[in-house]
Amino acid sequence: MARALSATWHTGAELDLLVVRGGRRFGFEVKRTDAPRVTAAMRSAISTLGLERLDVLHAGVATFALAESTRAVAVSRLIEDLEPLR
Repeated sequence: MARALSATWHTGAELDLLVVRGGRRFGFEVKRTDAPRVTAAMRSAISTLGLERLDVLHAGVATFALAESTRAVAVSRLIEDLEPLR
């Protein structure tokens, strides 16, 4: 079973969606841009929340790496590029 929530922490970490599955933590951010960038809040969320991966869903057409354990996922490719959380 997966749990999901959206929240802001006092450390500056902010996520649109946090999914916890079997002790693993996955973060999701939604951005209206087609060229997302890693923000300080994203870096804080990865560190503070111990995320295994952060996916930034965006309006562009391609999925690409943004940083270690962080990638930009095109909404148009969501089904193809987002593997099941097991």
